[in-house]
Amino acid sequence: MNIHSTSEASEAYIALGANLGDREGTLREALNQLDRHEEIEVLRTSSVYETEPVGYLDQPQFLNMAAVLRTTLAPEALLQVMLETETRLGRVRDIRYGPRTVDLDLLWVEGLSLDTPDLTLPHPRMLERAFVLLPLSDVISQNEESSGFRGLVTTALQDIDGKEGIRLWTTNVWEGGSERSGS
Repeated sequence: MNIHSTSEASEAYIALGANLGDREGTLREALNQLDRHEEIEVLRTSSVYETEPVGYLDQPQFLNMAAVLRTTLAPEALLQVMLETETRLGRVRDIRYGPRTVDLDLLWVEGLSLDTPDLTLPHPRMLERAFVLLPLSDVISQNEESSGFRGLVTTALQDIDGKEGIRLWTTNVWEGGSERSGS
């Protein structure tokens, strides 16, 4: 089997964040670049939320959102495309959890568990971060009910601290088809 792509498409959930430059424009461009890839389609996007920084606090506030992608890429190949997109949009990695033009995290791929040197699925800190869980709850599919993903996210969001540091920025940053899941 080709390690870069699969014959069947799968749904992948990603988190997007930005706190330098034109934050909203950068999120939009990241989605556009992903959607233009021949093996990726952006299916749904969340609202955009402005959030306080976590970890390294001496930096501007973030805009955070989530998106659902349909892809035939294997998870490692999808991650590589996401990293290349970050680089094209000016991402520099010099301070852990520091300021960035864009941050793209692969969170979940249809219930797949994976632990390699480059990628852990589900994302190991996804359930600890309100700035990931709130946007994720906007886009999570009813189809993920059977895998328990929806319940996992809902329960984690109810139990997590830090939601008070999150405010709605806009309901639609991407004109490519920001269909909400209706959750």
